[in-house]
Amino acid sequence: MQKLKSKVFQFLLFALAFLFAFLIYIFHDLPSINSLPKKLNQPSVKITDRNGRLLYEIIPTQSGRNAALAVENMPQCMKDATIAVEDKNFYQNSGVDFGGIIRAVWINLRGGETLSGGSTITQQVARTLLLSDEKSERTLRRKLRETVLAWQLTRAYSKDEILALYLNQIYYGGMAYGIEAASQTYFGKSAAELLLPECALLAGLPQTPGVYNPFTNPDLALERQRIVLGLMEKNGFITSAQRIEAENAPLSYNATPYPIEAPHFIWMIKDQLDELYASGQLNKSQSLVIRTTLNLNMQNLVEEIVQRRIEEFKPKAGETFSRNVNNASVIVLDPHTGEILTLVGSADYFDSSIYGALNMAIARRQSGSAFKPIIYAVALDPTRAKPYTAATSILDVATIFKTKDNQPYKPVNYDNREHGYVSAREALASSLNVPAVLTLQNIGIEKTIALANQLGIKSLSAPQDYDLSLALGGGEMSLLELSTAYSAFANEGAYTGNTSILDIHDADGNILYEPEKIPARRVIDPRVAWLISDILSDDSARLTGFGINSTLKIDRTAAVKTGTTTNFHDNWTIGYTPDLLVGVWVGNSNYQAMHNVSGLTGAAPIWHETMRTILQGKPDKNFTRPAGLTQINICDLSGLLPTKFCPHIKAEWFIENTQPATQDTFYKKLDSGAIVLNLPLEAQAWARKQGLPLLEDKGDSPTGLVLTSPIDNTTYRITPNLDALAQQLIISALADSNFAQIIFYVDGAALQTLSAPPYQTWWKLSAGTHHFWVEGVMMNGEKLKSNIVTVTILK
Repeated sequence: MQKLKSKVFQFLLFALAFLFAFLIYIFHDLPSINSLPKKLNQPSVKITDRNGRLLYEIIPTQSGRNAALAVENMPQCMKDATIAVEDKNFYQNSGVDFGGIIRAVWINLRGGETLSGGSTITQQVARTLLLSDEKSERTLRRKLRETVLAWQLTRAYSKDEILALYLNQIYYGGMAYGIEAASQTYFGKSAAELLLPECALLAGLPQTPGVYNPFTNPDLALERQRIVLGLMEKNGFITSAQRIEAENAPLSYNATPYPIEAPHFIWMIKDQLDELYASGQLNKSQSLVIRTTLNLNMQNLVEEIVQRRIEEFKPKAGETFSRNVNNASVIVLDPHTGEILTLVGSADYFDSSIYGALNMAIARRQSGSAFKPIIYAVALDPTRAKPYTAATSILDVATIFKTKDNQPYKPVNYDNREHGYVSAREALASSLNVPAVLTLQNIGIEKTIALANQLGIKSLSAPQDYDLSLALGGGEMSLLELSTAYSAFANEGAYTGNTSILDIHDADGNILYEPEKIPARRVIDPRVAWLISDILSDDSARLTGFGINSTLKIDRTAAVKTGTTTNFHDNWTIGYTPDLLVGVWVGNSNYQAMHNVSGLTGAAPIWHETMRTILQGKPDKNFTRPAGLTQINICDLSGLLPTKFCPHIKAEWFIENTQPATQDTFYKKLDSGAIVLNLPLEAQAWARKQGLPLLEDKGDSPTGLVLTSPIDNTTYRITPNLDALAQQLIISALADSNFAQIIFYVDGAALQTLSAPPYQTWWKLSAGTHHFWVEGVMMNGEKLKSNIVTVTILK
């Protein structure tokens, strides 16, 4: 008996030792359920347009799409379908399926491998989140560990919390973790919008996501959906009629489950997100939905315009000449809020041959003449000692300046012509270069850069780093910077900056971050802003530089300015209405020169079409004229009050107390009755080239009749795809008071007869070489003929 007792004791001791060793083997490294929050999938970040349309989803490198929802924001049909197919007794059981465990033990004893054994939802949460390294194992050890953890979870979390963990973390295939990510991936909408047929399909995926993926195996996915619907009916979640209706309901799958829209804009948003993470304003463990300012419909329209227009620059079949234009960038802003509505960084993000991944909207490039409005805004400032007015007369003749290196600098106009005295209005609208350099010399580089900085152009730094070439775009800046600066002109002189994020919320819609709303800051006198807008929207003032009805004119009031760098590396067009601003850059990212392409022919057509497309159907709106402006008549050439001898009088707007108080001094009447010009010495050479009668020449003009436009030996080009009626040339003449009638001639044929000034008419462009002159009939009946002007018109 003693011996038997000893053997029993030894057996028990052995059994206890075995049990202890077994328990250590099974549970020694069992994870704590307290580590659960650290085991959750890192949420992905959704970037949407202003209307909630998905632009891109930033997916963590170690997982996939994920966004966690609160259980109350999950559709009931998704909860019901999941419980029906995964754990029908979920709300009654203790978190463990003991029957499944017994089956697993029995099969394990017979075959050495757990080949079957159902798991509760709680067990699946434990296996997925706490035993992720073991979930591919099919062993008794893993099953027991899973059971203990499930039992612990049931005591630490409520049933709704466990169900939420499952529905937020389980894998549904297609790189989607959780029902929100799955709903967006497969159906392109939020989980809250799911209907019963969609819930049933999604609930059937976690068992084998690769097999039931509706994108790759739609028939198997529908078979699985019907099984889920059947289980839902069997367990009392739906009626038979609801099941039949759901089985027959068509499903509409997401055509673009992994979109990448507006890629350059997306990376700008990502950079801002990284800054918000670094500053602690956002947490990487949060589900984030970044609602941006972008309008995706508008973005798609502009992208199509850019791609088509750039394609049109490529040589056609049989052509050997290449304009070498390969890239473009476009920005659309709301000038009142600074919101970026569209940002096209290149013609094709994925085209490496044009360096398409480079964001040319934020790349710094020389701006050409597009910088000039800022110079004139400084000049027009009424607080200056001697402010410019729109009528200020500036002499446009060959002038030599000095650079910061004390080298000679001789700017020329785009047409290589001198235009003599021009108003500030004409100089800016027609983008004349010499007047712009003279204006910059007058106001100073320091004040110009100070205003540019106030308008957000931070690329321009120390004034001593620049010289007078700044007037023609000698400083580098980005399209976004310059477009944002222009928005102050549209916004009555108030600077708003630019913004690209409206708000950031979690998957449940709770706002986590909103950018600080910075009040608009008055940078430019609203009267100056209005004058700049009025000048840049004045088609007649653009005549000298661009002709009448050019591509810069659209079907409504719009202020616009072009720019072309001297080396043809860049050309720009930036223009705006009171409520919309569009900026365009055209060129090559690698700085290759374009050939025979200017802002008018390169960037302007894109600007023109973009403006008209976006504003189609919307009413025209004028720039609101502020108080403190007055309109008076002036003598065109001098900008002073007209005398009875001034042949060309026009109305001009002035900021109060800046209007001229003296009369014109340019036009004088001789005793003979002839009208002559009393011009400063520096203007006389130009005047003589034009055949204008000068006082210094004692008025010895043989006729007293001069054709002043067009300029002799000028070449013009007919713009393709532009209405021929919109391409006309102004023909004008000066005549003294002794003439009763003036007749304009083109190639020997009478064009127009006038009996009173102003003596001007229009002629439709026609290819070839043409000769113009004017004949006058004097009061005494004598007939006189002016100088003959020859111009060439190219197709």
